[in-house]
Amino acid sequence: MSVKIRLRRTGKRNAACHRIVVADSRSPRDGRFIEIIGVYDPRHEFERIDLERADYWISHGAQPSETVASIIKRAKEGGAKPAPAAPAAAPAPEKEA
Repeated sequence: MSVKIRLRRTGKRNAACHRIVVADSRSPRDGRFIEIIGVYDPRHEFERIDLERADYWISHGAQPSETVASIIKRAKEGGAKPAPAAPAAAPAPEKEA
């Protein structure tokens, strides 16, 4: 069984988000997978990956895709950006009776 570390598309149309998964190379892009090891959101420049699990799978022969390899490289260099902070909600104006 040939194993790959690749992106699995989630999200809405025109608003893609991806999960970084370990999957059999013969399974479809959004099909069966072995393990989820991270998340990648290109629209908000957010990426999170479990480097310990990625290194484990690579040491057991898994081949990362080009995009996942660059995400792993950025994460190891410390260049992975944190999730953007949600804007604070403004309090509702009080209505006078």
